[in-house]
Order: sequence, then structure tokens, then C-alpha cells
Amino acid sequence: MTVLILNGPNLNLLGVREPELYGRQDYAALTALVEETCRTEGIEMEMVQSNHEGVLVDTIQQALGRFDGIVINPAAYTHTSVAILDALKAVALPAVEVHISDVSQREAFRQISYAGQACVKTFMGLGLEGYRQAILYLKEYLNEKR
Repeated sequence: MTVLILNGPNLNLLGVREPELYGRQDYAALTALVEETCRTEGIEMEMVQSNHEGVLVDTIQQALGRFDGIVINPAAYTHTSVAILDALKAVALPAVEVHISDVSQREAFRQISYAGQACVKTFMGLGLEGYRQAILYLKEYLNEKR
């Protein structure tokens, strides 16, 4: 089983950016958590972070035929990017959405998730642990589909 872990803008600034919302753990801590979770679960993974919408869209498109599923935190593009939604729908790989903060309790403009409309489940407000939960859920989901 191979999984793409895709992270959107500003997640490279974890630990620095609004620590009251996103915590004090940095992107290296997130990477270590994801790698350890995948290693423990026997999942091959690739993790990509970009601040550029087109790179995220290209990466989703390139996932077709290479990955069994996607864990995605589109970050700010969650609320603005129909292009990411369309790419997720086009490749039709099972995807799980993650948000470190609880976006349902934040600003009004954050209440819509375009990417989430193409995802089988969303984890939010769990901090970095949401990634572990998303990976475990995706593994179970994929195993049930086989």
C-alpha cells in the first residue's frame, strides 16, 4: 500500500505560525510522525508540501497509478481551490482530509471545504495526531475496498 501525504501552504512554518492554533511542533515533527506511523503500519509513503496551488494540483494528478490513496491538508486552499477539488475528483483516489486546527470553530470563510467534497473522511482539531488518524483510517478504508 502506498499513500501520498500532501500538505498545502504555510504548513512548512509549523511551530512558528500561530502556535496557539497549530501547536509548537514543527514540520520535522510532523514528518517524523507520518514516517513512523507509515513504517509501523507497513505503508509506503511520499510526503509533499507546497505553498503553490499548481504544484499541489500537479502532485495530485501525478498520484494516479502511483498511489493507493491520499492524505491531504490543503491548508488555506481548502476554502478557495476548486482546482484541487477537481484534481482529487479526476484521479478518483480515496482521499482523507486533515486539518490541525478545528476549522469548524474558526472564521466564517473557513466553513466550506472544497477539497473535503472529494474526500471520504475529514479529521480536524486533533493537532498532528490527525495525520496518524487519517493514515490509519485510509489504510482500513483501502483494505475494506480490496
